[in-house]
Amino acid sequence: MKKNIALLAGGFTGEYEVSINSARNIANTLPAEKYKVYTLLIKRDRWFYESENGPVDVDKNDFTITVNGEKIKFDFAFITIHGTPGEDGKLQGYFDMLRVPYNTCDATTSAITMNKAYTKTLVNGIHGLHTAHSMRLFEKDMHDVAIIAATLKFPLFIKPNNGGSSVGMSKVYNVAGLPDALKKAFHEDQQILVEEFIKGREFSIGIARLHGKITVLPATEIITSKDFFDYEAKYTAGVTEEITPADLTTEQNERIANIVTEVYSRLNCKGMVRIDFILLEGSNDFYFIEVNTTPGQSAASLIPQQVRAAGMDLGEFYSALIEGAI
Repeated sequence: MKKNIALLAGGFTGEYEVSINSARNIANTLPAEKYKVYTLLIKRDRWFYESENGPVDVDKNDFTITVNGEKIKFDFAFITIHGTPGEDGKLQGYFDMLRVPYNTCDATTSAITMNKAYTKTLVNGIHGLHTAHSMRLFEKDMHDVAIIAATLKFPLFIKPNNGGSSVGMSKVYNVAGLPDALKKAFHEDQQILVEEFIKGREFSIGIARLHGKITVLPATEIITSKDFFDYEAKYTAGVTEEITPADLTTEQNERIANIVTEVYSRLNCKGMVRIDFILLEGSNDFYFIEVNTTPGQSAASLIPQQVRAAGMDLGEFYSALIEGAI
């Protein structure tokens, strides 16, 4: 008997369309003989399924929909919302209370990893892992750019502390660039991270628990023609080259796999996550950037690239995530 899968897309952030693209690819990839997929759009004022006869609202009391007089209960929630409420623990807490299994990290881990500063603190001390010097600023406080300049070395990255897809992010080279960069980041979040720039090669690597075993996917190297990997670089064709699998030595791949496995375990991650990092120029030092607990799943996204590079079928990969959680 087919399982009913609620595929949650949309969300409350500027990554709404990215989420829709992810959901479309997942729906097209999941094996039709095993699953009946219902894509549910999540907006601030409404959760609904677009049926043949028009929108059908989700009953949030028990997370069901009624289509043509039939009440449909879901066996599984596949969350593919980037940002709030799908990446920060809100939906995870809701599903925990209703005892509906889902594909992501739990509510606690989702909330923590959405906060870049908290995540850096927790992974600090892992053997072989480094983090850039940084400061966390709150919108309600006064911000003296002179103190920032005296504390950290330029160039600096300024980014929302809670957010994804590099929205609101800037790179500044001197004090004069700080005020506008702070304003841009605070437009996206009430707390921001000011972080020293680490010069080197940038990578992203997927990791998932499949069939009860933590599996590290091949890494992707990200080479952009822009100054850094911002929203435009991520989603504009031709701006960025993504090389999967990355050109790394066997020793480098083994060391990276050990580090990201320890990150995954220490943060109590579940399902699939993506870890972004930099290898410092002129060395093999691994600098942690962030953990993404609901990584993009469009056909061209990094995780699908890495699954294919590993010789795995994407539909079977998603199925393993579902069956493992159930």
